[in-house]
Amino acid sequence: MTSREALLAAYDAQLRLRVPAEQPAGIRFELRGSVLRVVGWHQGFVETAREVGLTGSALDALIAGHRDFFAARGEAVEWKTRGHDEPADLTRRLIAAGFVPEAPETVVVGETARLTARPGSGLPDGVTIRQVDSRADFDGIADVQTQVWGTDQSWLAGDLETSVRDAPGDVLVFVAEAAGEVVSSCRLEFTPGTDFAGLWGGSTLAAWRGRGIYRALVAHRARLAHDRGVRYLQVDASEDSKPILLRLGFQTLTTTTPYVWTPPAPAPD
Repeated sequence: MTSREALLAAYDAQLRLRVPAEQPAGIRFELRGSVLRVVGWHQGFVETAREVGLTGSALDALIAGHRDFFAARGEAVEWKTRGHDEPADLTRRLIAAGFVPEAPETVVVGETARLTARPGSGLPDGVTIRQVDSRADFDGIADVQTQVWGTDQSWLAGDLETSVRDAPGDVLVFVAEAAGEVVSSCRLEFTPGTDFAGLWGGSTLAAWRGRGIYRALVAHRARLAHDRGVRYLQVDASEDSKPILLRLGFQTLTTTTPYVWTPPAPAPD
């Protein structure tokens, strides 16, 4: 098994500040030194190298500059942090600039060769996995995500449609269905030129949890990634999925926490 230190070094070098060779239509990836800014998603996005390279007032100015860029666009912005980022007071300075931390997740990585399983194995009777690529299916996934997370996820359908259209071989979306009803959904995102693929969006309706669907979807995607020659799968794991993934053989690398700045609501007339 690859050591945690080697995996973390590969994660930092290969997955952070990554600009796609072909940028999706309407999306801009702006790499500015140790900072990557993405414009054109449903909200702005910022991430940094492991070491931002600035401290004190210079770091405050950097944070304010990106916040104000999206403020001028009237958009919220997520600043993605990792638990091993430097300087250590980055998150404190984000909060001082008006960013609010959301729920932390754990970055876990597993070797595809150790995670594969026979297609469909572990699924409850009557549940099947299907790859999807239509807007109707994406709307259905957004509905499931809204039920699971209790917040409006309708924007997700458009994001999935754009992602699959612009990278049809590298963004694969799946649903698990029972009697024609979507009970779980997820996606597999390949990152060409790296050793990694990402598992994203895994969500299961409450009534269907604890039946092995999530595990089966992980194994299904691991097999596809392994067949493509991908060595590692990476997941930003919630507290619900983390113990499942660790039991499957993933190992913990670090934590990740989104800090989100939201424009103030307009004053009433």
